[in-house]
Amino acid sequence: MDKKLLGLLACPVCKGELKLNESKTELVCYQDAMAFPVREGIPVMLATEARTLSTDERLDKR
Repeated sequence: MDKKLLGLLACPVCKGELKLNESKTELVCYQDAMAFPVREGIPVMLATEARTLSTDERLDKR
């Protein structure tokens, strides 16, 4: 994913910072404990498409 694009994107729920999880191709918002998928290089920024982070993932803020 392009670093410039990542810098422009914000969480659609809280408007907070997103972190790229390259191993799972997701954009993660630790404030809301949500992970938004990136499909074919396109971030899907819909709360209905996001998954909830597990407790271990919430504590592992990389």
